[in-house]
This record gives sequence, C-alpha cells and structure tokens, in this order.
Amino acid sequence: MTQKILILVCIILITACHNSNKNNNGKLNVVTTTTMITDLVQNIGGDSINLQGLMGSGVDPHLYKASEGDVSKLTNADVIFYSGLHLEGKLVDVFEKMNRTNTTIALAEVLDKNKLIGSEYFASNYDPHIWFNISYWKQLTTYLTQELSKLDPKNAAYFEKNKIEYLQKLDVLESEIKNTISTLPQEKRILVTAHDAFNYFGEAYGFEVVGLQGLSTATEAGVQDVQNLAKLIIDKKVKAIFVESSVPKRTIEALQQAVLAQGFQVEIGGTLYSDALGNAGTKEGTYTGMFVYNVNTIVNALQ
Repeated sequence: MTQKILILVCIILITACHNSNKNNNGKLNVVTTTTMITDLVQNIGGDSINLQGLMGSGVDPHLYKASEGDVSKLTNADVIFYSGLHLEGKLVDVFEKMNRTNTTIALAEVLDKNKLIGSEYFASNYDPHIWFNISYWKQLTTYLTQELSKLDPKNAAYFEKNKIEYLQKLDVLESEIKNTISTLPQEKRILVTAHDAFNYFGEAYGFEVVGLQGLSTATEAGVQDVQNLAKLIIDKKVKAIFVESSVPKRTIEALQQAVLAQGFQVEIGGTLYSDALGNAGTKEGTYTGMFVYNVNTIVNALQ
C-alpha cells in the first residue's frame, strides 16, 4: 500500500469512526508517535488511558512511514499526540489531514518559536529535537496534562497529580545531569555525533555540537563532510565521537577511519539515544533514564 493510498484510507476510516470515542472500558484511546512522547503520555495518563505507541526503540522518526498495521491504531484513537515541528516527517501529511477531526495534537506547538533553534532542513523551520532541553519538556508536560484533562475531565485531578510528580522527577534529573556535566572541563565539551540531534542539549549545557549528517537523517553525509569534520576533530583534539541508536553506525566508523588516516586516534565513545529511547522495560527506555545514560556516556568518554 503506497503512502498516498494509506493516507486516504486513514482519513476515510478516521472520519467514519471518529464518533465511536471510547472503547468498552471507558478509557481514552491514545496513540503516540515517538518513544519519548509515548513515555511522557504514560507518565501523565497512567492507568486511566489505553495507550499505543507507533514507534519502538531504535526507530528513526524522520524516516518513519505509517504501515497498514498503524491504520487500526489511528482509526480507534480518541486523540493522537505527536512531537511536531516536522520531526515525524513522513507522517505529517497524515496528521495534518486528520486534524480536521480534531484528534491530533502536536505537543511542541506550545513552545515559544522565538526561543527555538532555527533549521532550514525542516518544513517547520525549527530544530525539532526539543526533548534535549528539559525546560521545554516540562512545558510539554503541562500542555499534555491540560489537553488530557479537557478530553477526560473526570480524571483531571489524577492527571494533575501525575504531572506534579513527573515535574519533580524532571527537577531531580536536571540537577543530577548538571552535577555530572560540571566535572567535564569546558574545553572538552565538544560533542560529535552521527546527526545533529543535540543542539538543544549543547545550548543548555555548554557543548559545541557537530553532527555528521546535519539535523535530519534524511540527508546523507558526503566525503567532504567527513573530511571537514575529521579536520575539526584533529585540530581540537577531540577524544571521542558517538554513534546514535537510531542511525546506522557506518558513517561514524567512516569518520573514525578518516581521522586515523591522518595519524590521529579518536575513539567511539559509545552509543547515544537521540531520536528514540532504549528498549522498553529498561532504564534507558524512559526519558529520565535515557538522559542520565547519555550524559554519563558523554562525560566518561570525553574526560
């Protein structure tokens, strides 16, 4: 089934089924896109919602295409929460056409665009990797709580309680990672990764961030890109570079070889979670656990 046909099928089915609302257990049927959004909604919605995420661990949202199996999830949803800012590139057409039924909510739309990092690589004109700024994630948490409460007023107090508890977790997370990063000298805070997903992280914590593939994994790194970045690594004596869990590691391995060919040794410092969380049921499978893991991996490799 082609993407255009799938979009049409989604719209027809969703329009036909939209009035069905909740299933027999009376809970909201919620569909989410990325693992980060799924984890956020789970923290706020808890047991009061039926939650299904479209994407799993290691899935690249930039390239994700709706499958036939996604159609039933979307058609049965009372609300669909997605990140927005064109992160879910190939799903945007689906969501924009579905928006006429008022079931789709792009959580990042709550953010002040004047404070976001600009990007010419996305139709939104903004870098969509906003989850690497914890203050932005707190804003999404509050917005999500408000929207869930509108959809399910009887559980509003429950959602509010969960929001307060989750915001407290985010406060603890922010304090912990700041303490860890403070142990890394400023001159060593150069983060080289497979694609440019960490600009908000760099802005928040004082890292120079360089991605080999640019902001979107839909772009390919050329030979000149590799050579230019190899020169930067050598000039600044960068100790380690990083693979990403949702991006093939071959480009970073090619970069490592390009550096080695010029007589400088750079290590692969580990795998970072960028556009997807780790496996469900693990610490890295949560937003807070992913953040702690990433920071520990970065700091330990660059020390």
